[in-house]
Amino acid sequence: MLLRVTEMSGLAIIMFSGQAENFIPLAVLTQTAVNMNIPVRIFVTGTALPYFTKNKPEPRFSKEFEDMVPALMGGMKKLQMPSWYEILKEAKELGDVKIYACSLMAEVMGLKKEHLDEIVDDIVGAAFFMKESENMKVIFI
Repeated sequence: MLLRVTEMSGLAIIMFSGQAENFIPLAVLTQTAVNMNIPVRIFVTGTALPYFTKNKPEPRFSKEFEDMVPALMGGMKKLQMPSWYEILKEAKELGDVKIYACSLMAEVMGLKKEHLDEIVDDIVGAAFFMKESENMKVIFI
């Protein structure tokens, strides 16, 4: 059975991987949902969390993806496509988007709210995120 967009109560994205090729779909799916008036909740954990800090490193592409990087970067430049961060930030400004950092991962990494980028709304546990997104379509990136 196909889920019709009109039936979707929201989109929950669990952002786990910190590989550069995963940040583009995160941003594009979030922006698309916002354009369709679909609420989005993002739970950032795993190796993705450092990229949501104030001193975020530049995302690196995985070894499996490195052959495609020149074409991808050239295509994005040709299209004058904004960065994943700019797309995500704009989506938050335009729609119902909440970005949460995983409390367990933040604690393990010694991160507090003041260490996180301004686009992160709060540090929450998995139970909070599951309750917040209980009727939403879930995507794991």
